[in-house]
Amino acid sequence: MAPPRSKKVRPSFRRLLKTSDVKLENKLKNRQMKQQNVAKKQRKEQKKLRQAVKEAVLRTPRPLETYKKRPEEEEDEEEFLETLPTDMIEDEDMQQMTAMARQASFITRDLSSCGPVHGGKKRSSEVVHSYEKVPRKMVRTEEKEIIHLLPIKDKTGVIPQTVERVIKHQEQEEAAEEQEEPENEGEPESVVELTAEQMELLRAQKINQKKLLIANMASAVISDPSSNIKRLKELRGMLMESDPCVAVTVRKLVMVSLMEIFKDIAPTYRIRPLTAEEKGVKVKKETQRLREFEEGLVSQYKFYLEDLEQTIKDWKQQKKKRSQVVSLQSYQSLAHVSVRCLCELLLALPHFNFHNNIVVVLVPLMNDPAKQVSDMCCDAFRKLFQEDKLGGASLATVRVVSGLVKSLNYNIRPEVLRTLLSLRIQEIQMKKDVEATAPKKKFMNNKEKKSLSRMKRKWKKAEEKLEKELMEVEASESKENKIKLHTETLNIVFLIYFRILKKAQGSVLLPAVLEGLANFAHLINLEFFDDLLNVLQNLIQSGDRTNRESLHCIQTVFTILSGQGDVLNIDPLTFYSQLYWMLPRLHAGAPNDDIIILLRCLDTLLIRRRKQVTLQRAMAFIKRLSTLSLHVLPNASVGLLAANRATMHSFPKCDFLLDNEVQGSGFYLPELDEPEHCNAQNTALWELHTLQRHYHPVVRQFAAHLSRGAPSEGSAALGMELSRRSPVELFEDYNVKDMTFNPPVAPPRTKKKDRFTHGATLLDAELQRRVNEALDATEETQLDFTATQTPSQH
Repeated sequence: MAPPRSKKVRPSFRRLLKTSDVKLENKLKNRQMKQQNVAKKQRKEQKKLRQAVKEAVLRTPRPLETYKKRPEEEEDEEEFLETLPTDMIEDEDMQQMTAMARQASFITRDLSSCGPVHGGKKRSSEVVHSYEKVPRKMVRTEEKEIIHLLPIKDKTGVIPQTVERVIKHQEQEEAAEEQEEPENEGEPESVVELTAEQMELLRAQKINQKKLLIANMASAVISDPSSNIKRLKELRGMLMESDPCVAVTVRKLVMVSLMEIFKDIAPTYRIRPLTAEEKGVKVKKETQRLREFEEGLVSQYKFYLEDLEQTIKDWKQQKKKRSQVVSLQSYQSLAHVSVRCLCELLLALPHFNFHNNIVVVLVPLMNDPAKQVSDMCCDAFRKLFQEDKLGGASLATVRVVSGLVKSLNYNIRPEVLRTLLSLRIQEIQMKKDVEATAPKKKFMNNKEKKSLSRMKRKWKKAEEKLEKELMEVEASESKENKIKLHTETLNIVFLIYFRILKKAQGSVLLPAVLEGLANFAHLINLEFFDDLLNVLQNLIQSGDRTNRESLHCIQTVFTILSGQGDVLNIDPLTFYSQLYWMLPRLHAGAPNDDIIILLRCLDTLLIRRRKQVTLQRAMAFIKRLSTLSLHVLPNASVGLLAANRATMHSFPKCDFLLDNEVQGSGFYLPELDEPEHCNAQNTALWELHTLQRHYHPVVRQFAAHLSRGAPSEGSAALGMELSRRSPVELFEDYNVKDMTFNPPVAPPRTKKKDRFTHGATLLDAELQRRVNEALDATEETQLDFTATQTPSQH
C-alpha cells in the first residue's frame, strides 16, 4: 500500500513570486545566524581540545635523573657509608633530614626557586622561556666572535647552538679605512684641480643632462597623463637637487616645467574628493582609471604648490636648509621664480583646485618691499580681475585684500588698492559677459531642413525650441548669480574705502581710495550719498590735498550726481568753483596725467549736466580752458580744445566769444575764481589766433576749426578721425610719453642748386654754345694749361 499522501499543498511558482520581501529577508538572516552559530560551536570545541592537550602535557611527571650502577659499585658505596662515623651529625640535624626526606616534593622541586614547597609544579616550557630571556649578545674576544643561534630541543632537553667567526684586529680595520678614504676623496680633489674653464664646461654638461631628463619626463606626462602621472613625483624630487654646482638652475627648470605641465593636463573643472559611499561602489575600469588619475593629479598639484610656498617662506625668513646646497642669495632668485609660477597658475587655472590657496599666498606679496615681486603680483591680479567673467575669483581676492588691509592697520602700499580699479563691475560688461558665457548651439539651416522628412522636421523644430528655452534659462541663472557675486564684491570694496576715509584720512592710501570711489561712484548706494558728499567737501576745502586728489573728489561727486544722485536736491556750485580755481594750476610744470582726470570731470560737469549749467558758467570754462591750452603739452592742448568743441556744441550761444563786440555791461575779470561773476561774455577767444601758429599740426587744425565756430559741415569741419573721438581718446592718441610725435615730424627739405633749364636761352648764340659745352662737361675733366702756349713764350 502506498504511503499516505501529504496534505500540505506545495506552493506554485506564482505563489512563490508573491512572497514578500520581508519574509525573504528574514529567511536570509536566519540562514546567516545558523552559519554563525555553527562556526562558533566549532571554535569552542577546538579551543577545549587544545586546552585538554595542554593540561595533559602539564600533568605528566618529570622523570628523575637516575644512573644505573653496576652491583660492584653499589656494594662499595654501601661499605663506604657504613665506615663513616655517625657521631659527626647531631640528633636534631638528623631528625630534620629525616623529615625532609619523607617529602617527595623536596627531591623533585627546583632548588633555585624561592616559592613555597607546594606552590605548583614547574612547567616544562619554563626552560625555553628562561632561555629566551637571555640576551643574544655576541661575546667578543680578541681572536674570535661567538654568535648565538636558536637552540634545539630534544628528549634530553635544550641544546644551545653557537657559531664562531674570526674577526680582524682594530689596527687592521683602521688601516683598511685609511686606504678607503683617499679613494673616496679622490673625486673632490680632481674637481678642485680643474681649471675655471673646465669647471664651466662640466657644469654645462650636467645642466644639459638634467634638461634632457626633465624634457623626457615632461613629454611622457603630456603625451599620456593617465599612465605617466607618477612621473610628476620624480620631477618633484628634482626640486631637492643636491649638486651645489647646478642646484639653483635645475630647481628653476623643474619649477617652470611642472607649471607648464599642470597648465596642459589640468581639466577644465574642479575635482572634488570622493565620498565613502562612492568609493565603495563598483565602477567600470575606465571610470576607475579616471578616478585614480584625478586623485594623483590633485595630490601632486598640492605638493607642488606647497613646495613653491615653502621656497617663498624660506626666502622671507632668511632660513637655511639642512644642507648648504643653496645659499641665501640664491634663494631670492628661486623665490622670484616661485612667485612667477604661482602668478601663471593663478591666471591659467582659476577654475581648478587650490585656487583660493594661491590667492592667499600671493595677496600679502602685493605689499612686499621688493618692487619686482610686488609689481609681479599686482599685474597678475589686474589680469585676473579683467579676465574674470563670473566673479568668483574676484570675490575671493577682494576678501583676502580686505583682511590684509585691516590686519596691517592700513599700512600697505597704494598699488594694492589700485589693483581693485580693474574689477569688471559694470552693467555693460555684465551683459557682454552673459552673452559670452551662454552656451552656443548651432541650429539647422533651411538647406539641412529640406533634406529631412516632414515628421523629422517637425521633431527637429520642437527640439530646437526646447533648446532655446533651456539656453535662456541658463543665461538668466548665470546673470543672477553674477550680479549677486558682484554685489557682494562691491560691498567689500566700499567697506575698505569707507574705513580709510573714516580712520586714515592722512594716509598715503587716500589718493587710491578717491580714485576708486570716482571709478565706482555710479554703483554707490543712495544711503551713503549725503555722508560721502560732506566728507569729500571737507577734504577739498581743507587745502591739504594735491591737484590729483582734489580732481578725484570732484569727479566722484559729479559721477554720483549725474547717476542715481540726480534725484537729490543738491547745488554743486562749490565744486564748480573749486574746479574753475584749479585750472590754471594744471600747467605743463605739473604732472600731465592730471589732465585726463580733468577731461573726465569736464565731460560730467558741462556735457552730461548741461541742463543744470548756466550760459555764463559755460563761457567762463571755455575761456579759461583756452588759456590753459597755451601752457600744456600738445596732447593736453588737443584734449582741451576737443572739450571746448563739445561745450560749444552743447551751448550754441557761446559763439559770442568769437566776436569782438561786448555783450552786456562790465569787464572780464580773469583773476576772479567765480565762473558766474567773471563776465566771460565780455571777452574773446584770442588764444585761438595764437594756437593757429602752434608747432603741432593737430593743435593748429583744432584752433582753426574753433575760430570758425566749430562747424559740423563745410570746408572748416574736422575729419572723421578727429570729430568722432572723445577728448580722452585724443589725449591718449597724441601722448608724448614715449618721446614720439604723432603725426611724425616731417624731415627738412634738401635745397637743390639752381641750374639752367632747357627752355632758357641767351640772345647771343656763341655764348649759348659755350654755356652748353660747360654744363655738359663732366666734373672729372682736368684742365691742361701746358697744352697751349701764349705768344709771349715764342
